[in-house]
Amino acid sequence: MQYQTLGTADVEVSEVGFGAWVVGTDWWGDRSEADAIEMIDHALDRGITYFDTGDVYGHGRSEELVGEALADVREDVTIATKVGYDFYNNPQAGHGELPKEMDPDYLREAVEQSLERLDTDYLDVLQLHNANVDEITPDVLEFLDELEEDGLIRARGLALGPSIGWLAEGDLAIEAEFDSVQLVWNVLEQEVGNHFLETIDRTGSSTSLIPRVPHSSGILNEQVTPETELDAGDHRGFRPDAWYETGWEKLEALRFLERDGERTMGQAAIAWLLSHESVASVTPTFRTAADIDEWTAASDVPKLSDEELARVADLYENDFGIDREDGMDSLRSSIDGEDIRSAGLDKLAAD
Repeated sequence: MQYQTLGTADVEVSEVGFGAWVVGTDWWGDRSEADAIEMIDHALDRGITYFDTGDVYGHGRSEELVGEALADVREDVTIATKVGYDFYNNPQAGHGELPKEMDPDYLREAVEQSLERLDTDYLDVLQLHNANVDEITPDVLEFLDELEEDGLIRARGLALGPSIGWLAEGDLAIEAEFDSVQLVWNVLEQEVGNHFLETIDRTGSSTSLIPRVPHSSGILNEQVTPETELDAGDHRGFRPDAWYETGWEKLEALRFLERDGERTMGQAAIAWLLSHESVASVTPTFRTAADIDEWTAASDVPKLSDEELARVADLYENDFGIDREDGMDSLRSSIDGEDIRSAGLDKLAAD
């Protein structure tokens, strides 16, 4: 495992991190609490030191389990959490989005609750969870300053959703020198990451990018194939059929990234993200110990060559030669979305 530093903060992260949204929730498959802790222990054994959770995951239960599992190694790991969804006063309705609350007084209380659940005196990284651009106010930025000055957080980040608004929000965080921006980004869904790479290059910002969903909801690691029947509660079932159908065709065009015995497609998907200098850590959705074994090794597999990177870029530029809609435009709010118009940005910036 290789390690990187977030932004300008003195916070180290493993190049492959543990996304603890699978812990304390049933959106990515049921597992017992003992199984969840065993997964975290196994991740530690494989060199993972970056653990990313959120207060809304299981309404605090994910944080409790992460805190319990990491209690004996607290000083050796990096814990990130997220705040901003008010689950304290609102019931969860299926997979629907809860009301957000970004008032500094609410956020301070939420941070205190997270610290208690994680059984720690400080957070290595605090992320605002899907905050809209108009919610990241000077008062919120001042609040984050105060938390750093008080030693309650070591770094600040913004976690972005793919269909809630991302362009103006991520640009603001990068320009404000947040230490990290978490985003959905993979070789099949490059738009968001490519845009932020341009923003970082344009501004000279030191913000680190932390991609999640590196396997494009199971396509690039072939856990979802044309024969797969997703369970009713499986989070991936909310993608349209057309998206999966085009994804399987694109996967075949990427087979050249595999190297027999040296690099699997699942590892190549992570290695492709890590080839970007601004990427500090990638957080796959681990479901099994075998996932952890395979994907943590992606930090050490042969790096993608310039030729391979160029072929990927050419395929994406030409939509992999597929002249068919993937059914996702209605779910991408930053394409013809209100967040672009309200920020005074041109639609082409997101195309």
